Amino acid sequence: MSRARGDEEEYWHSSKFRAFTFDDEDDELSQLKESKRAVNSLRDIVDDDDDDLERVSWSGEPVGSISWSIKETSSSSTSSLEGRDSSLQKGSSSYAAFPKQVSSYSLSSLFKGRNKLPSFQSLSDALSDTGVKNYAPELRRPKAEYKDYSSDWSPKDTVRRMQRGKICSLERFRSLQDKLVLLDEAVAGHDGNVITAVLIFLKRTLRREILFRELEVRQVALCHLIHFLKETGEQKLLLDLLRFLDRTEEVALSQYREHLNIQDVEKRREFLKGCIGLPFSAEDTSHIQDHYTLLERQIIIEANDRHLESAGQSEIFRKYPRKASILNMPLVTTLFYSCFYHYTEAEGTFSSPTNLKKTFKIPDKQYVLTALAARAKLRAWDDVDALFTTKNWLGYTKKKAPIGFHRVVEILQRNNAPVQVLQEYVRLVEDVETRLNLATKYKCHDVVIETYRDLKDRIQLTAYKCKVERGSADEEKINSILNNMQIRWKN
Repeated sequence: MSRARGDEEEYWHSSKFRAFTFDDEDDELSQLKESKRAVNSLRDIVDDDDDDLERVSWSGEPVGSISWSIKETSSSSTSSLEGRDSSLQKGSSSYAAFPKQVSSYSLSSLFKGRNKLPSFQSLSDALSDTGVKNYAPELRRPKAEYKDYSSDWSPKDTVRRMQRGKICSLERFRSLQDKLVLLDEAVAGHDGNVITAVLIFLKRTLRREILFRELEVRQVALCHLIHFLKETGEQKLLLDLLRFLDRTEEVALSQYREHLNIQDVEKRREFLKGCIGLPFSAEDTSHIQDHYTLLERQIIIEANDRHLESAGQSEIFRKYPRKASILNMPLVTTLFYSCFYHYTEAEGTFSSPTNLKKTFKIPDKQYVLTALAARAKLRAWDDVDALFTTKNWLGYTKKKAPIGFHRVVEILQRNNAPVQVLQEYVRLVEDVETRLNLATKYKCHDVVIETYRDLKDRIQLTAYKCKVERGSADEEKINSILNNMQIRWKN
């Protein structure tokens, strides 16, 4: 201890800095000069980068030593560090075996605000380093948001906040009166989402009997709840509600819709059979009966055709393999299927088109449209001709189409019918303008020429001559008509 004090006195006597005394001049100019000399002296020390210059603290200890670092961070352990400081100053053999550790602390780092060694990063360098993870503190939620949960909002204010998309807790509405007021405010707001949200809350917190009783006098909310239950598939609650309201037909229809969820054909058939006895209206009862009969027919047709197709006994199944099953198909699709694969069968069979028409009372227009599309797809033109040929009581034949021959022409053209077939049905179009438009569109030249001849329109016939091929039979036919002197032309 005495040695350290002696070294300190020796340092101050040998230092070029002069210690402060009260005998110094009090003149302001002399103080400024002394300060300037001190700053210049410190700058020389800071900028001196010679390795042989040893930096010491005001206590005489080497800057960067272990004792200096500990004294800088903890003033309470001064007594325990003096022994280590003296041992470091002696230069023992164990300390000499290790390379001298250069401290990252220096006067230049204190004055310039940075470290001399590159191994020690500053605060700005550490923050800019991408390899260092930044852990931001978790911010607390603003107090205003807690009001959505804890504040005592009135039913009207609650509805308004829900309309603005705010999260509001409805659990504070515990009494029946408060819940009904909340529902009435939601209905008055004319916002379907808010009404549905309140109804979900009431459905969860009220008994069914109370909920149904209160909704019976609130038709708007009742309609919303019925639609919601249908969309979510809560069939049991929906049926209970409809029974409470004594809506027997809606109960029956809701039960009938359950057949859509039955995949097995036999189970669906049995379910439909049980639906026939439900309290439907007279019209709906006939529809349910037809649905059951159709599915029963489809099961029989499907089993028979599957056997014929697998056995290869039918030519039409070999030429046109089936692409899908007939089960659960609509009536029109079943009729098209029968006209395609079973057109020539007798009326007594289940798969006969005429049997289907008679059983399900299919109108003539629907039957003709479906049969025409099926036979034209097979290019069975004789069947198409027979479809429109009728006989009167005298035995004369006549072509008649309940759908109009202009629609017959369009269907035949979509199925790539030849020009000869198209011309035959274009001639049967009664309206002259429609006939000319169809004949011109589908290049039925004979029909156009004959129509202009019947109209005695020489100008139009001459103009149409330019649209036919030169030297063709159509051009010769036009020339023959134009040179006929017996025709009295209108122009």
